[in-house]
Amino acid sequence: MNMLELKGVSVLYGSDVQALYNVNLEVKAGQWLAIMGPSGSGKTTMMNIIGCMAKPTSGSVILDGQDTSKGSEADLTAVRRDKIGLIFQQFHLVSYLTALENVMLAQYYHSMVGEAEAFAALERVGLGARVHHLPSQLSGGEQQRVCIARALINYPKLILADEPTGNLDETNEDLVMDIFKHLHSTGSTLVVVTHSPEVASYADRMAVLEHGRVVEVTDPPPFEHKGSRRRRSIYG
Repeated sequence: MNMLELKGVSVLYGSDVQALYNVNLEVKAGQWLAIMGPSGSGKTTMMNIIGCMAKPTSGSVILDGQDTSKGSEADLTAVRRDKIGLIFQQFHLVSYLTALENVMLAQYYHSMVGEAEAFAALERVGLGARVHHLPSQLSGGEQQRVCIARALINYPKLILADEPTGNLDETNEDLVMDIFKHLHSTGSTLVVVTHSPEVASYADRMAVLEHGRVVEVTDPPPFEHKGSRRRRSIYG
């Protein structure tokens, strides 16, 4: 069963800037897809289309059986809220809220705020002792893990991450990838946009973009993950 399908998706900005051209792509439920390509290849545009932050000029985007390309702005907001967990490179945490409150904020949009559940989500990403810290009191890796906990709190159908390790050092990259591997092992569907061959190598499949076109969909090349063997997993 496909969780996500892009059928003939094109995005035109203005009259002559073709950001995506006739993209066809499938992601099965429970699969991990890495999206790679040079700057300007269309990765950000594809993420915005998949994440219901924009609509294509033409073509269809089917997410969990729903054609989001034909939805209204209200429809897209509902899909983002109910079906997608977004993880950003820049974290986008509210500076005056604690880690716990930042996670609870995502619950607020579902009208189901629960401190115990938010606390449990932070514990799952190894931050049980940091729940009352502000973003300024957390390292970059800890802030990214808060972002992941926030994305997961409403049990999304699809986890969509944009350069999730782009601002992290090697140790924190290992911790974040540990979480992604755990999510994948429990059946989550992941789409991860990345420049890193190491991050991409964890995925089941890799799609390569060039000039707005998918030029290759293949198994990712093998990579020796030295860092992940040096430390114990947060999952034991």
